[in-house]
Amino acid sequence: MKLNMFISFNGNCREAVEFYAKVFKSEVQGLMTYADMPPDPDFTPAEIDKNKVMYTHITFGNMTLMFMDYTSCMEFVAGNNIQPSVSTTIDEVTRIFNELKEGGTVDCELMKTFYSELYGCVTDKFGVTWHILHSH
Repeated sequence: MKLNMFISFNGNCREAVEFYAKVFKSEVQGLMTYADMPPDPDFTPAEIDKNKVMYTHITFGNMTLMFMDYTSCMEFVAGNNIQPSVSTTIDEVTRIFNELKEGGTVDCELMKTFYSELYGCVTDKFGVTWHILHSH
């Protein structure tokens, strides 16, 4: 099991990740915009969002920092934009997700995505939003 941080931005992710890569002597990796996403009948990014960063990351030591821009249909709240991400086995994804959702709110039900065999997002009863996914 691996715990990482996911940091979201309001349109300036590219600038932020380049800054953090310099600070932590790392390189920007896996940068993907919303326009680069595989077609998804359940989500088509608005034209204004297509050049925003959907995902990128930097690594240093044993840590991975993941970054994204919120789309125009998401509410950005400074202070709530840093979220833990847990990568683990499929069984553990299901167990952790189900325990965190007790008294909380499911933001994204467990599902297969183009980047994970099983992914879910839940805000727990304390207001912490968790990304839980299967690591390959």
